[in-house]
Amino acid sequence: MISITPTAARQVRESARQGQMEGMPLRIAAMRNPDGSLQYAMGFDDKQLEHDNRFTSEGIEIVVADTSMPLLTGTVIDYVEIEPGRHEFIFLNPNDPNYQPAED
Repeated sequence: MISITPTAARQVRESARQGQMEGMPLRIAAMRNPDGSLQYAMGFDDKQLEHDNRFTSEGIEIVVADTSMPLLTGTVIDYVEIEPGRHEFIFLNPNDPNYQPAED
């Protein structure tokens, strides 16, 4: 399962509106780099492929190919302010060797 935070969902909806892609699912992909780290990609996609996995989180339909599922299972996508005025999507992924869970 892959989930998205309410903040990220709002930004996905706004991006879809701006790009006139409302109603299209959000495709998420991951690929392992030679050093073991993960590289992520996401975008709107209206193609339905036979081996796609589909999830809905916060009202956003998420599509992931079978090849990316082992790398993305358990991932939470958030949208955060990296520095003042600069926001980015981040992938909180326990399968990524660079992932460090937040300390309580």
